[in-house]
Amino acid sequence: MKGASKMKNKHLILSVVVALAGFLPESKAQGVLNSAGSFAVLGGSTVTSTGNTVVSGNLGTFPGSAVTGFGPGIVTNGTIYAGGSVAQAAQNDVVVAYSNLTGEASIQNLTGQDLGGLTLTPGVRNYSAAAQLTGILILDAQGNSNARFDFQIGSTLTTAGASSIILTNGAQAGNVSWLVGSSATLGAGTAFYGMIFADQSITLNTGASISGGTFAMNGAVNLDNNFITVPIAVPEPASFRLLAFCGSIFGVWQCLTARRRKVGRS
Repeated sequence: MKGASKMKNKHLILSVVVALAGFLPESKAQGVLNSAGSFAVLGGSTVTSTGNTVVSGNLGTFPGSAVTGFGPGIVTNGTIYAGGSVAQAAQNDVVVAYSNLTGEASIQNLTGQDLGGLTLTPGVRNYSAAAQLTGILILDAQGNSNARFDFQIGSTLTTAGASSIILTNGAQAGNVSWLVGSSATLGAGTAFYGMIFADQSITLNTGASISGGTFAMNGAVNLDNNFITVPIAVPEPASFRLLAFCGSIFGVWQCLTARRRKVGRS
């Protein structure tokens, strides 16, 4: 009976998270993704999840076909495509988008500069090697909701724990692209915006959340108690506070579960 009660409570909390996420308005990715636009997660080899990850949107793999950890993770407002023609078409469109976006002319070279602490206006920026985000990055669309922010990164993208991106003055998650030459890793508790296109793997550490998408063309997408949704329209930071609140529900649930286990052993 205790096990059944715990499962009931868990599913109730997950339902609340999904319901709250439903109030976040969607935005289009400006035609960049085509058939991949409905995917929140797409891996080249595998998609793996630990714990209570929530994915709002489609999840898929291609050319690999392995998807593990769902459940206890859940996919809502979408379908799991473990290989097959739908995931293949999406992956093909991701490759095309990656190629097109990496061919854009950069307006600024940020090589060696931490993204944390910067306020950036629309445009294409590049890193010849690795890019790092420590702290807060502000993307300011200057009142243009169609403004694009594209980052061309030669090797890795890494964020420190609890780092975040703030979209302001009309900036939209669907208009932010991160083109990663090798692999991307989001630190624990990171609140991230944009579509990550990685040549190899993408790893989201415990509690990281992203509004946009994770697209690993050749490697795996590795998840751990994350909240991932297709791009949403964000008029101001209030929407992402709601997204962060959704994610915090998981933290509360985990703490209560750990406490119950501790009491049960004593």
